[in-house]
Amino acid sequence: MSQPQPAIRNISDTAHWAAVYRARESERPDALFQDRHARRLAGARGEQIFASLPARDRNEWAWVARTVLFDRFIADQAGQGVDTIVNLAAGLDARPYRMPLPASLRWIEVDLPGILAHKEEILKDEKPSCVLERVRLDLADVEARRALFDRLGRSARRALIITEGLLIYLSAGEVAALARDLAAPASFQRWVLDLASPGLLRLMRKRVGKELSRASAPFQFGPEEGPEFFTPHGWRPAEVRSLLQAAAQLGRLNLFLRLMSLLPDSTGRQGSRPWSGVCLMARQGS
Repeated sequence: MSQPQPAIRNISDTAHWAAVYRARESERPDALFQDRHARRLAGARGEQIFASLPARDRNEWAWVARTVLFDRFIADQAGQGVDTIVNLAAGLDARPYRMPLPASLRWIEVDLPGILAHKEEILKDEKPSCVLERVRLDLADVEARRALFDRLGRSARRALIITEGLLIYLSAGEVAALARDLAAPASFQRWVLDLASPGLLRLMRKRVGKELSRASAPFQFGPEEGPEFFTPHGWRPAEVRSLLQAAAQLGRLNLFLRLMSLLPDSTGRQGSRPWSGVCLMARQGS
């Protein structure tokens, strides 16, 4: 007899998983954002993953708050004159199609060939609001990514990097190396990333860690230093937003979590506290 297919087979499946949450939010009457492409992008694979994972509804607020915070940082930076956005591990993100971005903005999506091919097929009849380029690249190929960053850095005047949902799957050493590579081009001036505390990392491993480890995509990165982890590697925290605090303001928390959100927030070391946030990082010297 054939063995049942695992909930998550590989790292690219996590993009389908994330798209389901964007679709669910978009279909609410009080939706905080509209991503009309998310349901098609998630596809049957995304629905299968969502249905099979434990406690799938418990942390929906965090996925929604993360999307909203990234949207806000991106819109703010675009309004401040960013001319290039580099989306690393872009997955099934549809922001170039759903956000009102400047027509002259250059948006570069970087991801593995398979996930970008799926995305292109689904969105082939759609028109992005800005100049969109897709680059098929494995970010683990250090020399290839450095060459890409050098090329993009020389063609950009002021670039914003976004890594939504990427860093948690890397080791601390891999994150540090990526940060240094991103700090090399002078035009790479801002970086939006999401971050988990060691306490939250342990909690997430208990909930879905087994499924992700089977897919060779374990949760790894939850630095003790918090956002200050990046300071020795060329970046400083410019703004840090807690997902819990954001979700409370957005009206996406149950009573218990609303009470938790009233506790004083911290943007530094979190230790065993289950904290997550979205950070706007500034390149040192910019």
